[in-house]
Amino acid sequence: MDTLTDTVDQLMDDWIRERPDLDASGLGITGRISLLGKVLAREDKRALAPLGLAPWACDVLLALRRQGPPYRLTPTDLRTVTLLTSGAMTTRLDRLEEAGLVQRSLDSDDRRSFQVDLTEEGRHQADRALEVRLGMVERLLTPLSPDESQTAAGLLRKLLVGAGPE
Repeated sequence: MDTLTDTVDQLMDDWIRERPDLDASGLGITGRISLLGKVLAREDKRALAPLGLAPWACDVLLALRRQGPPYRLTPTDLRTVTLLTSGAMTTRLDRLEEAGLVQRSLDSDDRRSFQVDLTEEGRHQADRALEVRLGMVERLLTPLSPDESQTAAGLLRKLLVGAGPE
């Protein structure tokens, strides 16, 4: 029997007491996923703060960095991989360009379109941010063995795919 307890256990106990006619067991999974999302967001923000990067900035820089040389995407492609709206992406690219981390230029193949490139400083920041972010993730996952981590990843993937398009 698992002796670890958390706030989700209390929530489930409350519903079992108040509505024993309903099966609230799914809250054990969804409640923990929700809480872990909040923990991850908080820890990501905390870990990236010494670099002067917000998590959104890290997401954009890493989306470009993982493309490989020349570290370039169109704003539309960036929006797709970061799940941002057009207006939000424009504002974020403005801020990153002002900071010297990205550079926008006309697309040589389609002069109606722009491309976004990582600058050399942007690439260095992306590399540092990735190291920091992966270190934070490793710390959060320390309670799990390597086998448990693989099992959790597989089960979460199954839930995500089963939930439909993101």
